[in-house]
Amino acid sequence: MIQPASPSPKVYRVAELTRLIKTVLEDEVGEIWVEGELSNFRQPASGHWYFTLKDESAQLALVMFRGNQRGVRFQPKDGMLLRAHGLISVYEKSGQYQMIVRALEAAGQGALQAAFEALKRKLEAEGLFDPARKKPLPLLPRHIGIVTSPTGAAIRDILNILTRRFYNLHVVVASVRVQGPGAAEEIAAALDDFNRRGDMDVLIVGRGGGSLEDLWCFNEEVVARAIARSVIPVISAVGHEIDFTISDFVADLRAPTPSAAAELVIGRKVDFEVQLQECSRRLGRGLRQQMADLKHRFLAASRSYVFREPLHLVRRILEKIERLRAYIQRQAENSLRQEQQRVDELNGRLTRHMQAWSHIQAMALARLETQLKGINPLAVLERGYSITFRPDGRVIKAANQAQPGDRITTRVARGTFESEVLNHGNN
Repeated sequence: MIQPASPSPKVYRVAELTRLIKTVLEDEVGEIWVEGELSNFRQPASGHWYFTLKDESAQLALVMFRGNQRGVRFQPKDGMLLRAHGLISVYEKSGQYQMIVRALEAAGQGALQAAFEALKRKLEAEGLFDPARKKPLPLLPRHIGIVTSPTGAAIRDILNILTRRFYNLHVVVASVRVQGPGAAEEIAAALDDFNRRGDMDVLIVGRGGGSLEDLWCFNEEVVARAIARSVIPVISAVGHEIDFTISDFVADLRAPTPSAAAELVIGRKVDFEVQLQECSRRLGRGLRQQMADLKHRFLAASRSYVFREPLHLVRRILEKIERLRAYIQRQAENSLRQEQQRVDELNGRLTRHMQAWSHIQAMALARLETQLKGINPLAVLERGYSITFRPDGRVIKAANQAQPGDRITTRVARGTFESEVLNHGNN
C-alpha cells in the first residue's frame, strides 16, 4: 500500500521568524515594569542610553532614547538598583530581545511616588488645595512659631535671618523629628499645640533637603490635615526649591527653602523704617500742598464779585427766576390753547358723526316701518276682511271650530261685534 506524501513543513526566513517573535513579544508581553541592578551603562554620541538590568540569575538589555530621558532626575551609574517601565521588543538586526524604556526611577521610589499622587488627588478633590481657603500672612508678625528639628541646619538659618532682620521678635520652636517613623505624628501634634495656645501670628513648618524618603513625613495625610485645620497661617518650607511635598500644596504659602520662609514671613526692619520715612515725607508734602490749594481758593473767593456785590448776585438770581416763571406761564398758556383747539376739533367731528349716524338710523327705521305695515294683519282688514275669535280668544279658521251656542267675536277694520253661532256646516 502506497503511503501519502507528508506535507512540506513551513520554513521561515530569519527575518520572518524574528519579526514574528517581535510581534508576539510586543502583543503578548507589551509594556511592563522590571527591576534590577544597572550594569554596562553606555551613552554614545547619539545621546541614547544603553544598559543592562540583572539579578542573580538573568539579565535584560535595555535602551532609553534621548527623548524619554527628560523625566529622569539622576545620572544612572553601574551598581544602582533601578526600576524601568517600557515595551518588550526585539532588535531585529541582532536578533536580541530588549526593553525600550519609557520611564526610569530608583527602586523603592515608585511606591512612594504612587502614594504621593494618590494622596494629592484625594486632598485636591476635597478642596484642601483651593486658593480661596488660604489665609494671608500678617504684615508684621511679632510672635512666630517654628515646627522643625532643633539640631538641623534649617532652624539655624531661620533664626539667623529673623534675628538679623528684627531682633525683638518672639520666636517659639517646637522640637520634632522631621524624618523616620513617628515624625509625621509629632509634626501634626506640634501644629495643633500652637493653635491651642492661640498666641502665634504665623507658623513655619519644614526642614532642610534630603531624599524622597527623608522628606516623606511631610507627605503624610496626618500632617496635611493638621495644616489644613490650623487657624494660624502656615508656611511650608521643606527641602530645596525643586522639592515639592503635600505640605506645600495645603499650606497657606510655600517657601522654596527654610531660609526663604524666614524672609517671606518678615521683611527687613530697615525696609520698614525707610518705607515709614517715605510715607511721612509724602504725607507732609500732601498736607502742605492741600493747605496751599485751600489758601489759594480762599483768596480767589474773597476777591470774587460774589463777595464784593452779594445783593447784585441776588438780583440776578431773582431776574432769572422771574424769566423762568414767565417762560413757564407762556408754555402753559400755549399748551392750553393747543389742547382747547384740539377739543373743539374733536367736538365738531363728533357732532358731524352723530348727525350722520342719526340720519342713517332714521332712514333704516322708515324702511322697517314700511315693511312692518306691509305685513301687518290689520291692513288686510281695510280691504274688507275680518277675524273671528272663539270665547277663549283663539282665532277661528274652520267652521267646525265654533259650536252652536258659542258667542264669538268678529273684528273688522274699525271695531268688533259679537254674535251667537246657530249652526255650522261641515266644510
